[in-house]
Amino acid sequence: MKTRLLGGIAALVIAVIGTVMLIVYVQGADKRALANTETEEVYIVQKEIPSGTSAASFGDKVTRKAVPRSAIAADSVRSLSDLEGKVSSISFMPGEQVLSSRMVEPGAVVGRGRVEVPTGLQEVTVKLDIERVVGGTIRSGDTVGVLLSFKPKDSTKAPDMTQLTLHKVLVTAVQDANGAISEASGTQKTGSGTGTIKSTSSQTAYLVTLARSSVDVEKIVFAAEFGKIYLTKEPDDAVQGNSGIMTLDKVVR
Repeated sequence: MKTRLLGGIAALVIAVIGTVMLIVYVQGADKRALANTETEEVYIVQKEIPSGTSAASFGDKVTRKAVPRSAIAADSVRSLSDLEGKVSSISFMPGEQVLSSRMVEPGAVVGRGRVEVPTGLQEVTVKLDIERVVGGTIRSGDTVGVLLSFKPKDSTKAPDMTQLTLHKVLVTAVQDANGAISEASGTQKTGSGTGTIKSTSSQTAYLVTLARSSVDVEKIVFAAEFGKIYLTKEPDDAVQGNSGIMTLDKVVR
């Protein structure tokens, strides 16, 4: 009887030791995986953060985590103190990096999924296929470059032309083809409710609203009517410029 009791206790001790060793091994897996990789700590979202949430209220919704430098976004946040007084302009989803470009002054958030139009600018909406809006990753609060392309119809001598005409254009809203606000991470909020609809492969067109001066609005509308439009993601630190009007001769020069 005593032998059986001692054997049971020994088995229990071995099981506990094995469990502890497994936990220690799993906890060290990330560190071992990153052992030979240059990393830097940035803030990663752990729980969904609704649009309009102040940085001071992030709490346990975010955590500092070592990430390979090659995977860190240019505007990823290293210190929450840099966001003092700001609120999220969009909903952050778990697994995302906290980006400074997604944080705005409290007065800049106008309803869900929209940002305020700067004084003196006008809004204009264009409908663009998914490949023309950086794969559907553009969101309200982003700044974009606008490329305008034209194919002359009345003259065989005039070349096709493209130009990166407008820079750092503010996106005030992004909607799907039916007008529903398009959110980040492949989800779309509908109406004023809290339900979430997963984006599907059938989602191929977006309504992108841009804020720009009246003259530039005319250019955008003209291109929408008689040419084609592409958008690039052009954050604050992007180098802006162009090579003039791009034609086939320049491309194959």
